[in-house]
Amino acid sequence: MSHRKQVLGSDDVRRAVTRMAHEIIERNRGVDGVVLLGLQRGGVWLAQLLGSEIARIAAPVPIGAVDVSLHRDDIGLRPVSPGTASDVPVGVHGATVVLIDDVLYTGRTVRAALDAVSDFGRPQAIQLAVLIDRGHRELPIRPDFIGKNLPTSSDEQVDVTPDGVTIIEKEAST
Repeated sequence: MSHRKQVLGSDDVRRAVTRMAHEIIERNRGVDGVVLLGLQRGGVWLAQLLGSEIARIAAPVPIGAVDVSLHRDDIGLRPVSPGTASDVPVGVHGATVVLIDDVLYTGRTVRAALDAVSDFGRPQAIQLAVLIDRGHRELPIRPDFIGKNLPTSSDEQVDVTPDGVTIIEKEAST
């Protein structure tokens, strides 16, 4: 059994995405040369939402997806399921790439994403946007844009969708 607690609703997610879009535009002094790359799976829908919001505020930006499964450093510890493909719509050489994921936890997925992006060229800069930052970092990785800091225990799971953010606490079995 598990206990579920919703911490953000769909309006909260929408507000966080709008704020993050403004921050991305401000930090980059516009959107020239900016490319959004969502990390498969959870970051793709978020990249699309951010891209739509950035287009509404400023101008359209290229949006793509990166599959990091073959770049992970824990391949021997967990199953690799590259069922998705990377889709990088433009060259990243000289661009400002904003990597986007739904949840930042240990930082290992982001490390793998850095390697994956280098397969497509050498960006001028890489920034990181996450909707939820849980803490618990195992690597020295810090997001540039955060929707919400959400300290959790390692026994909890965070479920993120456009409809909201839920913490799932697993109950101890007796």
